[in-house]
Order: sequence, then structure tokens, then C-alpha cells
Amino acid sequence: MESLSIQLNDLPNEILLIILKKLPNIDVLYSLIGVNKRLDTIVQDSIFTRYLTFMTSCNDLSPIAEPILNQFCAEILPKIRHKILWLNLEPSSMDRILLSTNYPNLCGLALYNLISERARELFSNKSYLIRIFKNQLSSIVIHINKCQESTSSIKDTNIFIFTQIFTMFKNLQYLNFSPFNGSNYHRLTFGVSPPNILSSTLLQLRVVIDSYEDCLYLLDGRFNQLNTIYVTICLSKVPTLSVINNKKKLPNLKCFQLTHRSILSVYNNILIPLLHRMSNLEELGLYFDSFNAEIIDGYNLEENILNHMTKLKNFQFNIRSIIPFNNQVNLPSNNAIQNTFKNFKNSKIISCIDCLPKENQFHCHIYSYPYELIYYNYITNNFRGGLFKHVYKISLVDELPFEHEFFLQITKSFPFVSELRIHNQEPQKNNKQQYSIIEYPHLTKLAIVQSHENYLEQFLNNSKMYLSNNIYLFVDYNSLQRVTDNFTSDTTRMNCTKIKCLNINIQPELSLDLIKDYFPHAELR
Repeated sequence: MESLSIQLNDLPNEILLIILKKLPNIDVLYSLIGVNKRLDTIVQDSIFTRYLTFMTSCNDLSPIAEPILNQFCAEILPKIRHKILWLNLEPSSMDRILLSTNYPNLCGLALYNLISERARELFSNKSYLIRIFKNQLSSIVIHINKCQESTSSIKDTNIFIFTQIFTMFKNLQYLNFSPFNGSNYHRLTFGVSPPNILSSTLLQLRVVIDSYEDCLYLLDGRFNQLNTIYVTICLSKVPTLSVINNKKKLPNLKCFQLTHRSILSVYNNILIPLLHRMSNLEELGLYFDSFNAEIIDGYNLEENILNHMTKLKNFQFNIRSIIPFNNQVNLPSNNAIQNTFKNFKNSKIISCIDCLPKENQFHCHIYSYPYELIYYNYITNNFRGGLFKHVYKISLVDELPFEHEFFLQITKSFPFVSELRIHNQEPQKNNKQQYSIIEYPHLTKLAIVQSHENYLEQFLNNSKMYLSNNIYLFVDYNSLQRVTDNFTSDTTRMNCTKIKCLNINIQPELSLDLIKDYFPHAELR
């Protein structure tokens, strides 16, 4: 470290700052604070002290090494405590860091990877967190990753924490109750007797909730200064409007994003009236699948949304209309759908239509590009292509076969895909031909259930597909047995050695020893 500090000392401040900004702040502080007066002055700048993350990364959430933690708690944090504005913490080091010194200017706190019961303790009335920081924190992020209780207890705990935050933290301006909204541990449901939560300071809110009734509860005016809200709704339950004020205008709301995980069935009677209450909206994001008698296209979005929002500057969406065949006589072409967006001058809109006669469904998929979501579902052979760098979860669904070229296109369009689900009962026509090997270098989760075994063979055959190590495979046992020739085939053996976890949806009758030999590194479930 001494020789390194001497070399760094030879650099001008401007170059030194450029280098140090590329490193995590805690690495900079741990390595250089106290080395000499010049480096001390530089690394104690607010650039490196105001925002500290005490985890290996916000993706990994693992604790930092014990020697580093010890030095921070004993020496570094007391020295820079008045400069710290935000802390990102995980459970194992949380108490030591928060109690090692006082933080007079701390305004933001993010708590990751919490067990539900521990989170409840932290936000109880007698907790040190409440006692020390209730008049200080204006921004809070809560990430609950586990629960040792029942599902109903999780929801009760979440409502308790949510209520306590607004009761105790009187200066709260920003709350993120779902930093990774794929988790079910963050779901809020306010029920028939919702808590009487109010705030005149809250400006931004991110939540995952059960239903539209919960969404309307949050937007009934109880947060009268709210300007930004990101909502993920999990269920399709239709709200009971008699207990929800669905008429009050929301003049302060500037940004609204709605993601719906299940099928949306209240587009006209709930969602559109809700949006009409947001007359001053500047940013809007809508991400849902609608099952209805009408197709949501450019004309529909203009008439129902854009004409009512004169201040809207940014409109991002990913909408799939699912229409029963028997409700339609003349189904539109893709060109006809694309032409409905001719007035969307400042946006690139992609449309794609699919006919699924066996499912008795017509799909019309429209989305703004560049595509912002981390998932892309219902990809068919009509996929329009493009580059989707942010997407890591995809599902492939069709009633026509997926051939080799299709899988090649998918890996080019989704270079960072890590979770892939295939649902296709139609056999490939050209599965015996020789092609170049396809690579899915980041793939970690593969589900091929209720699909023709051609697709399982496609991925397990090492002459067709290169897989990385540590794959989680979800598969039908009978298909797996046939594709591997009763767990003896050399063609599929190499890729099967890369399986970390094997989820078989039918309990095999034969001895598990044969499977374990063929999948030597896999945990069987």
C-alpha cells in the first residue's frame, strides 16, 4: 500500500479523482484514508463520503470482509460521520455501523436482505433505529428477502412496517418498499379496513401491492404532495369502489408508472378514470396485458390518454391486448396497427400481432422502443427483432415450431438473457440438420415444461447448444428420459454436467442413482 500511495501521490488531483471515482467508495476510504495529508484531504471529499455501500454489490448483497468492517467502525466512520448522507446496509453489519458513531447529516438509509421478523423489530417503537433517526431520515429503502412465518403474517408485517414508517418518520420524502419488485415479500394489501396513513411530506413512492383497490387507496389524496409513484400490481381483483375515493384530482403528480403482473381486466372502467385524475402528468409508464373485447392501439391511447394529458413529455409502455377469436370478425394486420401510431412523432413504437387458434386468442403487442423492462414475455416466431440489453427474463410461446434460426436470433436480440422459459408443443421440422452451435453465455435458469422434447434436445445437445455452468433446469421427467436415451446418451451428457439444480415435475419410478450419475453436480428436486 505504501508504494501504491507514493505512485498515486505523483499524479495531479484531476487525474487522481478520475481514477478513484471508478472504485467503490468504501474501497477508496479503506485503502487511502490516513496514508498522508494530501490523500486524506482528497478521499474525505464528499464525492467519496456522502454515499456508502457496505455490501460487495447491490446485486450480490453479501457483507464486506470483517477486517474492513472493523476498521470502518473503529476509525473511519467516526472521522467522516458528519459527511455521510446515505448508507446502504445488509443485516450482519447493520447494527455495528449504525451504532458505531452518530451521523448528524444522514438523510437516506437503505436496508437490504432483511428477514421479515427482523424488519418488524427494527421499526417497532422501542427500536434504536426509530429512537435515533426518526426526525432525521427523509429517504428509506426496505428490502425484505425472507420470512419465517406464514403468507398472512408476511402481509401483516409489511402493513405494520409501512404504517410505522409514516407514523414515526415525520420528514419522509422518499420511500422504496420494493427495490427488487420481483419478490413477493414486499407485497402490501390494505384490506377492507385500511390504516389511516397520511403524509404531507412524501414526494416519491415505490410499492408492490395486491390489487387495484390498494392502488386507489394510495392515490385517494392521503399523500397530497406526492409527485412520483411506481406501482406494481400482482392480482386481477376488481376493486370495490364504494370504499375508495376515485374522483379526487392529483394535481401534484408528475410521474406515474404502473406494472401489472397478472391480466388487467379494468382498463376502461378503472385505469382510464384513474389516469384522468392526473392532468399534470409529465411522465407515464404502462406495462400490462389486457384481456378485453377491444384492441389497445395508437388511436385508443390517443383518445383515452394523450388527449387528456397536455403536459405529458415521456410516455413509455408495453401493452399486450389478448382478444378471444370469437369476439372478432375482421382482425387487423400488423401494418394497420403500426399506422395507428402515426401521430406519435417523437417516439419509436413497435407492434406485433399473433394468432393462436388453439388457444382461441389474438394477441396485439405494442411497445415503445428502446425497451426499458427486464423481461419480455410471449415471444413468437413473429418477433420483430431488435436489441434488448436490459432484458434478462424471456418466455417463448407459439403454436408453430421454433427452428434453429429462431434460437439464434433470440440470443442476438437478448445477449444477457439469464432466465428462459419455452412453451411449444409443435415438433421442429429441421432438427436433424447440422447448424452452428448457439451460445447462451449468461443463461442460469431454463424451463422447458409442457413442450415438445425437440426443444429439450436442442438445449442439451452440446453439438447444437453451448451452455454455461450452474444451470437451473425445470423439465418434464419423461421428456428428459427420452432425450438422454434413459440417461446414457453421450450427446447430451456434457451439457447435463453443467446443471446445478434439476427440477423434475414427475417423480421418477426408477432409481435416482442413474439420474445422479448423469447429472453429477445437480441438486435433485
